Amino acid sequence: MHLDVNLTAAVTTFLTAFLVSAVSGKFIIPFLRRLKAGQTERDEGPKSHLKKTGTPNMGGLMILLGVTAACLLPFRGQSQSIPVLILTIGFGIIGFMDDYIKVVKKRSDGLSVLQKFALQIVVSLLFAFYVQKIHYVPLSMKIPFMSGNVLDLGVFNIPLMVFVIVATVNGTNFTDGVDGLASCVTIAVAVFFVIAAAAAASSVAMTGTAMIGALMGFLLYNAYPAKVFMGDTGSLALGGFVAGMAYMLRLPLFILIVGFIYVIEVVSVIIQVTWFRRTGGKRFFRMAPIHHHFELGGWSEVRVVAVFTIVTAVLGALAILAL
Repeated sequence: MHLDVNLTAAVTTFLTAFLVSAVSGKFIIPFLRRLKAGQTERDEGPKSHLKKTGTPNMGGLMILLGVTAACLLPFRGQSQSIPVLILTIGFGIIGFMDDYIKVVKKRSDGLSVLQKFALQIVVSLLFAFYVQKIHYVPLSMKIPFMSGNVLDLGVFNIPLMVFVIVATVNGTNFTDGVDGLASCVTIAVAVFFVIAAAAAASSVAMTGTAMIGALMGFLLYNAYPAKVFMGDTGSLALGGFVAGMAYMLRLPLFILIVGFIYVIEVVSVIIQVTWFRRTGGKRFFRMAPIHHHFELGGWSEVRVVAVFTIVTAVLGALAILAL
């Protein structure tokens, strides 16, 4: 595999995102404390999480600042970042609205389910329009392990795109439940996309390096024990980033491989709810999403993060072979 990437641009983008994210934490976290934007842990959640009540939320703003600042650097081809930023920032704004209502306005429900899905569909369609009409990215999808073969569903490409984007975003949202988990898993996913972009000589690799830098800067505060949580502001933005990178590289089918953790988090919730209803209150897992199942089984938060990240890294290597 031949990798074509501007190393100077990649390193500069990474460092910019890292520094902006890391330094902004020195200002954003105290601001969130003054705003009383603290996390409220559920009584039905793991008892070990109750001590986290009051930890500042909405730290995803640090990630968004880092990624945006790095993607504004005047490197050739940075316009490739715009479609991914549409999804990343667009979903970040939706998450911020939800977080603000819940943690600042103290309305526990936040945005309604209908409002969330309506806004998510609007952002997804805006992205679909941009990649088709402005960037002319084909919507046919590369098939894993079948080099040169693509899946083209014609008129169903757009509906599938919306489904994939919304599903990915909600998968990353469910993954955000343990200190550093969503950040570490997404770093591993971003590494895959950077390699895939470099192999395809796509400058969208810069967006991937920007996300890796921003997440590493954020992890200085979010690693166990977390001083700040990303909230929906961050987790929805990460989902937008993953889906955006996948579609810019025509690799949405690869999310099933490299994004396995996101998938299993969503599936575990679906199984738990379905099983609970059909058995009159019995549980399939100790608790869902599945990272809580392992926590209640005796795993520490650090172990959950380590194992889930290792699984993602291994699957990322498999996805590279699948290219």
